Amino acid sequence: MRLPRVLLAVLATVSATTLVACSSLGSNAPAAPGAGSPASVTVYSGRGEPLVGPLLERFTRDTGVVVQPRYGDSAELAGALLEEGANTPADLFFSQDAGALGAVAAQGRLQPLPAETLSKVDPKFRARDGAWIGVSGRARVVVYNTNTLAERDLPDTMTGLTDSRWRGKIGWAPTNASLQASITALRLLEGDAAARRWLEGIKANEPKAYRNNTAVVQAVANGEIEVGLVNHYYLYALTKEQGSALSARNYHPRDGGAGAIVNVAGVGVLKGSKNAAAAQRLVDYLLTAEAQQYFANETFEYPLTAGVATQPDLLPLGQINQPDIDLSNLADLEGTLRLMREVGVL
Repeated sequence: MRLPRVLLAVLATVSATTLVACSSLGSNAPAAPGAGSPASVTVYSGRGEPLVGPLLERFTRDTGVVVQPRYGDSAELAGALLEEGANTPADLFFSQDAGALGAVAAQGRLQPLPAETLSKVDPKFRARDGAWIGVSGRARVVVYNTNTLAERDLPDTMTGLTDSRWRGKIGWAPTNASLQASITALRLLEGDAAARRWLEGIKANEPKAYRNNTAVVQAVANGEIEVGLVNHYYLYALTKEQGSALSARNYHPRDGGAGAIVNVAGVGVLKGSKNAAAAQRLVDYLLTAEAQQYFANETFEYPLTAGVATQPDLLPLGQINQPDIDLSNLADLEGTLRLMREVGVL
């Protein structure tokens, strides 16, 4: 929970306390590139080095542009960007979720992307004002045990999991940012009162809390619980490790709603960047077929540009009943965290 609170503190007060928290990332901070250097780009990356490092190396190999990365948590990096303001050495923010991008954009720190770039991705997966663009998608799902359930047994929306039929059979990771984002989406779609009722209903059903989404999926496969609230790709990662006989499958709620949101990892170019042209080259590179296929193959995420193959077992994006929300608004976590604490699930 510490990381979302750090981001919220920055957004609310830009406090000295947050500055100290963000300074803990200093060991990863790159030296600022030379002014006006067209051959380098400084990236604040909320995606880990093992995942995106090879892709950034490919970019350098293919273009000659040197990438200077600063790796860390997306929320803390967003906090750092807001503290640094116009003095940031960053040229590009590469976030693992839309909420952190929205938080930075809301403070006027991202510059609009070119129309040609924005046109490569469906409008629902980019900022409505063009400040950032998604480069890969991750869907919220209900993962279920195939030994005890069929898809027809599952509720039409995640609200159905508040029925007493699911008491003792639900798993979740309350400290997980993606779960919190889905609750924020519920607040946006149906209001705080509805989100409170949902949280109270889930709490009444005595859910089992796990440390992360991987543990939730494993518990479902082991039969410890019948259903879990996770992102779609955790199942595919475990299946790759343990084989297709894993007793778990993903379900996208039929009637959509907050339980069917598709969040994104995305990028935005910092306003005032000294290397904006190089940063834009990296944005466009991440939307190439090669980079999009990398995400599909390595993380089992959804590619967001046309003509790139997803993992064969994934439900096509067009068939997911996604809610119509501006993903930038998922930055508003303060009320979600407060609500979860008040209900006693956090």
